[in-house]
Amino acid sequence: MGVRRVGQVIRVRPEAIDEYEALHAAPWDGVLATLRAANIRNYSIYRHGEALFAYYEYTGDDYEADLARIAADPVTQAWWKLTDAMQEPYPERPEGSWWLDLREVFHLD
Repeated sequence: MGVRRVGQVIRVRPEAIDEYEALHAAPWDGVLATLRAANIRNYSIYRHGEALFAYYEYTGDDYEADLARIAADPVTQAWWKLTDAMQEPYPERPEGSWWLDLREVFHLD
């Protein structure tokens, strides 16, 4: 299987921008280890105003199982408890999703 590229968006609450960026300037080692163990690579989050854009590459063979592994990790759950309170999801996201996945329209390899 090749690399799966994922782009996502969500909003950050204006009053939480500084705290959100400070938290991501020093991410927890346990969260990073869980992402790596779940085959997530080249993960970046960008901000424009209140919009957050995330991009990552998935290099594994079972995307859903690896996402479930991330969601089951207690350290990641504690991280999400902090970050979710700072975010405002887009209403059109699919049920059960927090970030809204974007459709890729162009890629130069």
